[in-house]
Amino acid sequence: MNLFSFFTHHPRLATFGLLLPLAGATAFRAPQQTKQADPEVIAQFGLLNNEPLQKFIDVKGQQMAAISNRASYGYNFTIVDSPIINAFAAPDGNVYFTRGIMAHFNNEAQFAGVLGHEIGHITAKHGQKQQTRSTLATGALLLGSIFSSRIAQMAQPLSQGVGLLFLKYGRDDERESDQLGVAYSTKIGYDASQMADFFQTLQREQAASGAEAVPDFLSSHPNSADRYTTVKQLAANAKQQVGGRTLTVNRNSYLRMLEGLPYGEDPRQGFVEGSMFYHPDLKFQFPVPSGWKTQNSPTQFQMAEPSGKAVQILTTAGNGTLEAAAQSLAEQLKLQSPQASRTTINGFPAVAVQGNQVGQSQSGGQSITASTLSYVIQDGKRLYALIGLCAPNTLDTYGTQFQRVAQGFARLTDASKLNRQSEKVRIKTAKAGQTLAQALTANGIPAKRHQELAILNGMQTTDKLSAGMLYKVVGK
Repeated sequence: MNLFSFFTHHPRLATFGLLLPLAGATAFRAPQQTKQADPEVIAQFGLLNNEPLQKFIDVKGQQMAAISNRASYGYNFTIVDSPIINAFAAPDGNVYFTRGIMAHFNNEAQFAGVLGHEIGHITAKHGQKQQTRSTLATGALLLGSIFSSRIAQMAQPLSQGVGLLFLKYGRDDERESDQLGVAYSTKIGYDASQMADFFQTLQREQAASGAEAVPDFLSSHPNSADRYTTVKQLAANAKQQVGGRTLTVNRNSYLRMLEGLPYGEDPRQGFVEGSMFYHPDLKFQFPVPSGWKTQNSPTQFQMAEPSGKAVQILTTAGNGTLEAAAQSLAEQLKLQSPQASRTTINGFPAVAVQGNQVGQSQSGGQSITASTLSYVIQDGKRLYALIGLCAPNTLDTYGTQFQRVAQGFARLTDASKLNRQSEKVRIKTAKAGQTLAQALTANGIPAKRHQELAILNGMQTTDKLSAGMLYKVVGK
């Protein structure tokens, strides 16, 4: 994902607040009418810079909101710069689609069905019910799934706004939202049966990706065995109710909007390769401990010891002096009697900060919740914090690892890494008689990626393409 891209343009938000334990914090904001995306959500995922697609979601979203059960509530529709295949709605009226899910739709009707489904969660007040029950999945993208609960509490970057994205809906809520999605998308003229077809794409993608490392649509919107059949029947009933009216699919116009859309992770904003993390745009690199799990986001890059006993996080550290940033870090981490020392790392001025993080114990007293060896590193006007956290009294075990990573922070000069570009969706026109596999091969897609691209196209590799038919490939 797009490490630091948001903070590069919004330096006043580059704080350590996301690293604080959330004891006593409320998980949600009260719902309110809104016309802007939650800045914390954008900080977590990044904003997609694609005016035609954003205009499309704005127009369709407001059109659908106007015929919904809560037309006057106030809605906002945003595409976030994440490769995750997901869409989510907040009780405040914000609806978010990732570029990952936009890439996997194959016509406007599929998009409209999911859009109606998400608006349905708002109009049926599902998020507010979940808010009352406090059943959000506590944990960030990575921390909630692979870290121990102790480390997750220590380094949890889950903000109030982002917490809304982790609402887990039950089967009854999903069924009601499916019904509303069919009703709303039909009402604005789309063939709602296409939504059922998209659920099959989601299931194929989930099966292909194996164990979930990050949330996707089906993990936050539980699927059921009969969902495809149920939605198909709901759509058929809705079509009968509108009589002989022709319902829209709009395949070609939608696919043409996807031309040039970034696909998968964006290496310009950081990538891991060969046990190193490289950031081409900010021109630095550092090692990743062998076997550690990683997660990149606009706010930070996280590395976790496999069993969740330690975490090291790189994030921005504001725009002040090196010493002020180090002092701020110690305060934000609530360190008891921190020790700070000046050093130089591969020509970069730095301050090492060591100490114990103190928090509230269950009995109400103070207790050591973590040990830390962290570094604030200066690169020109930029300041980075490389924060190492581990369980109390384990710094002897993990401190050497934290130090090795910090000492490996260096200027990126390798042209092959500096010039790495993201893949993009490319729209091609089929020749008569080609199967999808043949068409992909003709466009230089290796056989090992044919199944991936078949899912992206909502097709099978053996499907025959008609002359002039549009289909997706990916490339630089």
